[in-house]
Amino acid sequence: MYSCLTAAVNVAVLALACDPGLTRLFTPLRPVLGRYEVCTTERPIADVARADWTVEELEPLDAFGAAGMYDRSALTRLYGGQRVRVARGWIQDSSHFESVTVLSPYPDASLTSLQHGSMVIRLIISRD
Repeated sequence: MYSCLTAAVNVAVLALACDPGLTRLFTPLRPVLGRYEVCTTERPIADVARADWTVEELEPLDAFGAAGMYDRSALTRLYGGQRVRVARGWIQDSSHFESVTVLSPYPDASLTSLQHGSMVIRLIISRD
C-alpha cells in the first residue's frame, strides 16, 4: 500500500491509503482513458463524500459494478444480504477530472472480511 493525497472530496484534503491490489480487483485492467486508484480510509462515508452527493444503499454487485476482476460470488457471500452505502460524484480543476465512487463498508483484497470506513474508487483523467 502507499499513501496518496486526493483532491478535496469533502472540504479538507484527505490522506488515503491506496492499494494496488484493490485497484486490480475493482477496476478495469486497461482503462481506455485515464487511470484508476482505489484507496481506503477509516473515516465514515459521511466524512468522505461531499455533502451534495446522494448516499444510497445498493446490493454489492450493483455497488461494485462489472468492470473489475473480483469474484462476484465471494463478494455476494461476504456481504451476506447486507447492502453497501454508496456515494458517487465528480471533481474537476484546471488540471484534471475525477469520477469518484465512495463505498462503505468495503471488502479487504482477499474478499474475506468487511472493513469499517470507506473505499474510494477514482477514475482520474488529466487534461494534458
